[in-house]
Amino acid sequence: MMGVKARRILLLAILVGIGVLTVAGLALGSASVPGMWHVIAHPWGESSGHEIIWGIRFPRIVTALLVGMALGVAGALAQSATNSPLADPAIIGTAAGASVGAAIAIVLNVALVGTVPVAFAAIIGALLASVITFSLAKGSIQLIIVGIATSSLLTAISGLIISIGNRPDARSISFWSLGSFALTNMDTVKVLAPAVLITAVVGWFYSQRMDLLVLGDKEVRRLGINPERLRLIAFLFISILVGVSVSTVGSIAFIALAAPHITRYLIGPTNRPLLIGSAVIGAGLLLLSD
Repeated sequence: MMGVKARRILLLAILVGIGVLTVAGLALGSASVPGMWHVIAHPWGESSGHEIIWGIRFPRIVTALLVGMALGVAGALAQSATNSPLADPAIIGTAAGASVGAAIAIVLNVALVGTVPVAFAAIIGALLASVITFSLAKGSIQLIIVGIATSSLLTAISGLIISIGNRPDARSISFWSLGSFALTNMDTVKVLAPAVLITAVVGWFYSQRMDLLVLGDKEVRRLGINPERLRLIAFLFISILVGVSVSTVGSIAFIALAAPHITRYLIGPTNRPLLIGSAVIGAGLLLLSD
């Protein structure tokens, strides 16, 4: 396990890598921009180059960082709350529930992708799916089995809702449901950023108490703490993080599973440093993937 100094050096190295990836994301794309480095160095302009780099590429990069951060933190919280290394919002049904909630709101013309009403509907769907999965499972193995079944069912329902919806932008919605940054802009970033950052920070303060769950529910109760309440609050944080992410870019798998495992391998299982590392590594992984 790394010491504090080694963790800080690793964190700094990853942040530098993310900075390099951010510059690369601004510079690379299907459209060539005359005077690209001048446009990047002077973001306040009104040319077509400024629109391409700062109006299209920049919101996409910020969205990738925020969603990666949200999924990394959600995955770490899910694995800690369930004491299962396989727990992932995409596996335990949370992401699929968020997709159903968002799809219903979108198809019913309640709001557009990435807006507050769709995010709220996605959070409700994510929380309901998590509660259903957790209430039906009696152990970590059952949690994965029930979660996969719940996720498969809700994914099918989400696809059915989108397919029967009579909307002219159905093709764009279908791409969104599979996970896409194509519909992102600064308006969606304004919805995503406060929800992700506030929830991640509050979850970080709360996560220290979740270290007790490794002792088992009986030992936690002997300490005068309700383990079910700990998990319920954790699932609330997970649902908010996954819900706002899904409402913005659709369902993206694997990041929430991989980021905590990579972080745990590098710096250890303690929840507070684990959440910080998972947020940074999740953001970097998703930006690199995009």
